[in-house]
Amino acid sequence: MIIDDVHRGIHKRKKRKRIGRGVGSGHGKTSGRGHKGYGSRAGSSTRRGFEGGQTPIFMRVAKRGFNNRAFADVVAIINLYDLEKHFQDGDDVTPEALKKKGLVHGNFDAVKLLGNGELTKKLNVKLHRFSASAEEKVTSIGGKVEPIV
Repeated sequence: MIIDDVHRGIHKRKKRKRIGRGVGSGHGKTSGRGHKGYGSRAGSSTRRGFEGGQTPIFMRVAKRGFNNRAFADVVAIINLYDLEKHFQDGDDVTPEALKKKGLVHGNFDAVKLLGNGELTKKLNVKLHRFSASAEEKVTSIGGKVEPIV
């Protein structure tokens, strides 16, 4: 074995294939597209799941059951430590106030308050859902919890 052979042919970066640069390049003339047909034309592409004319797997596999995930509520989650950090004593905590402070994002159907963290401020919390521990912590300090229907 020649010690020099160990690293011969190993390169950190593979050179890109320069197509359409003459016959001597190995990728000239038809530029790797073959002769005639749909694939040789500009703008040709195969659709997702296409298997060369064979019946695609999503059509071959039996479909059973029903999934309700598409119809489920999107619930934004907020924790007590977020309220402690961003709200003052006596503030109203509503979905609009949470959006304004950047604590919840995007589209959601409901906001749920979870009991992670400690709360030392009296807050009027008006949200859709509450965990039992969150509700207990807010009311024990003297704050109010009002569910939005």
